[in-house]
Amino acid sequence: MLSKTEESQCQPQTAAVEATAPGILFVVSSPSGGGKGTLIQRVLKRVPNLSYSVSYTTRTPRNREVNGREYFFVTTEAFQQMIAANEFLEWAPVHGNLYGTGRSQVMREISAGNDIILEVDVQGAASVRKLITDSVSVFILPPSFEVLRRRLVARGTDSAEELELRLRTAPQELKYYAAFEYVIINDDAERAAAQLASIIYAERARLSRQEPYVKRVVEAFVLEEKGTNN
Repeated sequence: MLSKTEESQCQPQTAAVEATAPGILFVVSSPSGGGKGTLIQRVLKRVPNLSYSVSYTTRTPRNREVNGREYFFVTTEAFQQMIAANEFLEWAPVHGNLYGTGRSQVMREISAGNDIILEVDVQGAASVRKLITDSVSVFILPPSFEVLRRRLVARGTDSAEELELRLRTAPQELKYYAAFEYVIINDDAERAAAQLASIIYAERARLSRQEPYVKRVVEAFVLEEKGTNN
């Protein structure tokens, strides 16, 4: 199940490209509390023709989280059965829980020419980059350790032990930033969301991604010129 954006309008060129080319997988990662979820939700509301890949997890839902919207919340037994059935594109233990990305939903959307955004930890991002080499990876960097701490505390969803674990893990996760194609410093949510949206639009405009459409446009120009000269 994929959550579609509320936006429906799209530039004609983008629509034509998506009809003829595979979709783009955008892989967004950050330390816990880095703000990737907030930025993704803002981008989903402003960028047309973009879907969100809902991951699976064994952790307990937090306040106001809905099964099938933020995550598919499953038991450890069910998660292990999915692993055995090779149903995950990637999966990893994170902070004492299991997280995974459903293989079929991502591949189905990409094959249909739909762009999709995936929110994962740094382990999952590394796995996805190996499997889908033309995916686009974005690392969300909190501006400081203190800001990260304040965000995690303000979130109010972690026990003291869980909070300590996330803060202890964050410096290790930050070391992986160099493996990503883009890095966004999340010191202002609106500016950072605008940067993430810009990355999506820029990747859609790459010649390698829209070359079939570009060739058709150029061929039409050539035919028009021939007709004019005859």
